Amino acid sequence: MEDIKIKELRQMCYRQSKIPGEFMLQLRCAGNYMDAKWLAMVQHVCQTWGNGDFHIGTRMTFDIPGIKAKSVPAINKYIEPFIIEMEEKMCGVKMDTRDGYPYIGPRNVVACVGGIHCIKANINTQDMAHKIEKLIYPNPYHVKIAVGGCPNDCAKAQFQDIGIVGVTMPVYDADRCISCGACVRKCQKVATGVLEPDGHGRVAKDICCCVGCGECVTACPTGAWSRQERVFYKIYIGGRSGKQYPRMGKMFANWLSEEAVLAIIKNWPKFSEMALEGKAEYLHGGHLIDRAGYHNFKTFMLAGVKLNPEALIADNVYWAEQEYRSNIHLKPLSRHLNVTP
Repeated sequence: MEDIKIKELRQMCYRQSKIPGEFMLQLRCAGNYMDAKWLAMVQHVCQTWGNGDFHIGTRMTFDIPGIKAKSVPAINKYIEPFIIEMEEKMCGVKMDTRDGYPYIGPRNVVACVGGIHCIKANINTQDMAHKIEKLIYPNPYHVKIAVGGCPNDCAKAQFQDIGIVGVTMPVYDADRCISCGACVRKCQKVATGVLEPDGHGRVAKDICCCVGCGECVTACPTGAWSRQERVFYKIYIGGRSGKQYPRMGKMFANWLSEEAVLAIIKNWPKFSEMALEGKAEYLHGGHLIDRAGYHNFKTFMLAGVKLNPEALIADNVYWAEQEYRSNIHLKPLSRHLNVTP
């Protein structure tokens, strides 16, 4: 029987199959937008070394099943141009590409199509995904990150370890307003209803509850509402699915500049190392935040970060978990991960 180093292959992004001796390669592409020429490469790997099929993974990877361990060196050599294109040239990642992927920990950065196509998008999601990839890969610590172009959140940022959503802070020019009410009706119908007539022929806004979607901009027929040239972001943290206690993420920050977002993300590997005491275990980011405590997390993640004047940070976070077992958090003190008996 062939001697297979399963853990080593897993680190190289080859997932073990339920069929003994077979693996599934997961090809990364931060942002998930690429030249169609790479489909021929995927087809070749599928038909030469796989079972002829492929799956577009839930994190937008090209998943190629049916691979034998003995084929891995040849596959890694064949896919090296793809890795160089996706990681080094597109994202600026520094890595040795000769033996395929060095780590599986940071999962593929997911993004909606964003500003390169979508009329709702507030940001270029692809550009942000590429910049994030450079900060988190390669390193051994697990993290799931998604980037959504607007608060519609097609990328499901609220179910990630770190979810990023592009937002806009619309500017109102009262002199261009004709009091048609289009923006008010649109906000009430599809957003949070923060606009209403002010009684003087203009529009008033409840600033605290604006989600930054920009629907008022698209609805206005005269350009009274417009997007700033500057774009902003919100960050959700701690979202997760799973068997024990799934939960949606909570908003950690809002109205951040791009520079602030990237500085925060840059601190994640060091936070993971601290929370896991240097052991690269597979744990959702929310578990690491729970282990360290939110306030320790906040202090660690904001270290060295220069916040823009508009930025807002959560003073506290109140999680809302789905508990499959009643009182799942009640356990002997010896089993508490954040307390030394």
